[in-house]
Amino acid sequence: MKKVVLYIAMSLDGYIADCKKSVNWIKGQDDSVEMQDTYSAFFDNVDTVIMGKKTYEQITTELSPSRWPYSGTITYVFTHDTLMTDTMDIKFTNADPCQLVNKLRKETGKNIWICGGADIINQLMKEDLIDIFHISIIPVILGGGTKLFEETGGMINLRLVNTLNYNGVIEVVYKRR
Repeated sequence: MKKVVLYIAMSLDGYIADCKKSVNWIKGQDDSVEMQDTYSAFFDNVDTVIMGKKTYEQITTELSPSRWPYSGTITYVFTHDTLMTDTMDIKFTNADPCQLVNKLRKETGKNIWICGGADIINQLMKEDLIDIFHISIIPVILGGGTKLFEETGGMINLRLVNTLNYNGVIEVVYKRR
């Protein structure tokens, strides 16, 4: 069974985007120090990416407008826009995220990456469908924006499996207990 992994960065006060929906604050405390690459090893173990339309639009217009950064994986983009056209790597869907993730996790293969956004993440959390929480805590307090975690309706018990500290960033990896 595939693992469902939330791999995301958040501010110290729990936001994944600032009030302007930007993520340009995701960096270490010292701009002259190169960030450690934990993404490459993570992405090597992924064959499916899940995201909402806002995350998709941010990637294609702001973060990587000239090329799709997740080629070689299948990306499911949740949208109600029926005019979006599938490509070899990208599937647009208005399916229920929890039902689709439940179906995908039963397949053989690599991990499923929950890339964003907050609405998708919180729907999956309410159904206890996230197996691993890999969160990079960025040394900034935003004071507002898009919160990562909303009320789930219940407690989710986790077990710490790894931590990493570099350039003021703290990465924590938790698995469900």
